[in-house]
Amino acid sequence: MIDPNPHLKAIAPYSLADLSVPAGVKPIMLAQNEAPFPPSPKAIEALSKAASTANFYPEAGYLGLRTALAEQHGLDRAAIMCGAGSMELIAALCHAYLGPDDWVLTTAYSYLYFTTAARLAGATVEKVPEVNLTVDVAALISNATSAATPPKMVFVANPGNPTGTRIDRDAILALRRALPEQSLLVIDEAYGEFADHLGERHFDLVDQGNVLVLRTFSKAYAMAGLRVGWGVFPKPMTVELNKVLVPDTVNHVAQAAAIAALGDRDYLAFVLNETASNRDHFIAQCQKAGIDAQPSITNFTLIRFDDAGAAQACIRHLRAHGLLVRAMGGYGLPNYVRISIGDAAAMDRCLTLLRDPAASVAIS
Repeated sequence: MIDPNPHLKAIAPYSLADLSVPAGVKPIMLAQNEAPFPPSPKAIEALSKAASTANFYPEAGYLGLRTALAEQHGLDRAAIMCGAGSMELIAALCHAYLGPDDWVLTTAYSYLYFTTAARLAGATVEKVPEVNLTVDVAALISNATSAATPPKMVFVANPGNPTGTRIDRDAILALRRALPEQSLLVIDEAYGEFADHLGERHFDLVDQGNVLVLRTFSKAYAMAGLRVGWGVFPKPMTVELNKVLVPDTVNHVAQAAAIAALGDRDYLAFVLNETASNRDHFIAQCQKAGIDAQPSITNFTLIRFDDAGAAQACIRHLRAHGLLVRAMGGYGLPNYVRISIGDAAAMDRCLTLLRDPAASVAIS
């Protein structure tokens, strides 16, 4: 058997959620930040129609989808790139621009795939602490500007996963101004739609150089299973990244569904409003019951426990009743549990189980 590249052996496999439940128990998925609602009815109709022509390859260059995104967001279509989820775009970015002599900078509790993709490219990853589970811009700036060699990339998830927190536009602007000119700022807005009502988007920063912004259809558009991600990139980068990306990974029916979903703003508003309502109610009721649920601007919340043992006890208790939630040990938060926001019934069920005396060890 041939050996993999030496640096690969030192990289832990990307951690996926444990979705197992006891035999005969119906699972309730609250572990992967999926929407509890189906895609837009318009997207489902488009899926059905597109299936009849699935014998053909997807449209070259995703022209229709990129055009729809450009029209929706007032962007230049030439700056938009699409991939099989934003993960593919992150992987391509690292593959194209990072190597063993490079390093990247991110924060302690940032999205784990930043680290995985950078290390797969042979780069080194440095992480700065966060303050109250929030990106510390001052720490990023200090680390980036004091190093002998500037970081090739600085990754910021905003809003953050798994923290659910965000920094405002002024903080983003301050970070970009202070970073060395050679450093690319990557802003991952996978949960961006949940914060768009605040009126602080960042697509325009791409034109100012060395910034790119990533988004996805997986969360707010309720299309996680279709794997459609996109981003706004400096135009010179699109030429190089297209050399790395595998053509046609966003399949024919997924493109059709994404275009239709963009045209159904009322349904997007429904998903965002229902999610926010269920989230805020759940967090408030947890706090009322003495359960330390953290504020969030996304479709999930973190619950803090006294120690890792209590967090694991809670996970076991919920799993025994079919509720699947996410352990946070891999993120360096062993005494936290991440709970995705489901529909009202699922969140009421989760709250009931958290309050159950059988779980008292987990919520002490």
